Amino acid sequence: MKKLWAAASFILGLSLPNLAQAAEVTITTTLNAYSGNGAYLAFYLTDANGKYSKTLWVAGGKSKYYKHLQGWARGSGLKSTEYDGFTGASVTAGEQLTVKVNIDDALIDAGYLIRVDSAVEDQRDHRVDAEVPLTRQGAGTAVAGRGYVKTISYTL
Repeated sequence: MKKLWAAASFILGLSLPNLAQAAEVTITTTLNAYSGNGAYLAFYLTDANGKYSKTLWVAGGKSKYYKHLQGWARGSGLKSTEYDGFTGASVTAGEQLTVKVNIDDALIDAGYLIRVDSAVEDQRDHRVDAEVPLTRQGAGTAVAGRGYVKTISYTL
């Protein structure tokens, strides 16, 4: 029995260093001034080809409106398992939203993008309102959005 525990401990010790490391990434988004209700935002990762990879955060409390976040909705399949635990309140005009997420270190500098889709009730939806390459060099650099998002930036 002692030999079995010793072997198991040895194997566990060898495999622990190979576990994926995650970086804490802080994403800061500022919205433009606009008239109307709060914005729904979906933050997600895509690979270099634009293929959906992972939900990072969804701002907006009513899931029935998530279908308006088109790129994210298509990629995530709107499965609640894709966003459970990654949601918060909608964001109003001119407001800033800061979220902290864990992203696998292997995805940094590997061609991945942080994308944001946005929607406001009774107004235009913006698929890929903003996107920023996930690189160490780009950390801290604000990128302009195309719709409700004024700027997006992240730090590692």
